[in-house]
Amino acid sequence: MDETAQRVRRVIDTVADTQREFAARIGLEPTKLSKSLQGNRRFTAGELSAVAAAGGVSVDWLMHGRGTGPAPAPERRPADPVDAEGNGDDRRRTEFLQAAWKLISEQGYHSVRIADIARACGTSSGAVHYYFPTKQDVLNAALLHCVTCAFERQSVELKAVDSAYGRLVKLIDMQLPADMVRDEWLVWLQFWAETALRPELRAIHNGFYARWRETVVRIVLRGQRQGQFRADADAEQLALVLTALTDGLAIQVLTGSPDVTAERMRGVLLDFIERELLARKGGSHDGSDH
Repeated sequence: MDETAQRVRRVIDTVADTQREFAARIGLEPTKLSKSLQGNRRFTAGELSAVAAAGGVSVDWLMHGRGTGPAPAPERRPADPVDAEGNGDDRRRTEFLQAAWKLISEQGYHSVRIADIARACGTSSGAVHYYFPTKQDVLNAALLHCVTCAFERQSVELKAVDSAYGRLVKLIDMQLPADMVRDEWLVWLQFWAETALRPELRAIHNGFYARWRETVVRIVLRGQRQGQFRADADAEQLALVLTALTDGLAIQVLTGSPDVTAERMRGVLLDFIERELLARKGGSHDGSDH
């Protein structure tokens, strides 16, 4: 194993329970991460930037051992509750992240304080610092946690729908800015803003965005195999347009555009699918979702 891979492994051991969890956090396929850690594949510059952002270290440290490395692991506090399987720390960390991303959606990324997170969880600021040395650490982790949880929830629900058309309608419904999804959108908007200003977040952001488009691509290809979608449709191009259309409409809903509601957003997206994707003849789809 080369030294860069060893240092990446140190970061993973510091901030994640498993390699798979860390791979999802930085938007990298688990198999690619595994190959890179074993020395069978080199990390790209973008991947190292994502690792650095997730671990709170510098790219220079990852590559050369110079600069900012992982913070020393704090001594375990006796008061931390741990169950029989040793999961107390993991549950507590997740509790802080859940509270943090909800506060980000309500107050804005830069307005959230460590004290706010502690108060929401009924604990002290010191308890939050035990898991996250700085405010930047917890806020970055909360952004990633929010997006990762949303993707995982979508994956489970989409797999339960066999029809590609039904899956696409389900995906649209899951993207409408309402209830909890509205809060997730507010976090996502702030992730965009932070990424525009902080290049070290771009590899992570781009990984998540590629995953969002890839979800649409897979559904389109599935629909073509099922005969529901036009065989000549360009899956990649349609995914690019549909995701961009979804994001643009969601921004208008979230910012209170008087002519764009969540229901109108749904109608526009379904109309796009009807015009650009559905097979005109010989194909069928379950129109019950329309």
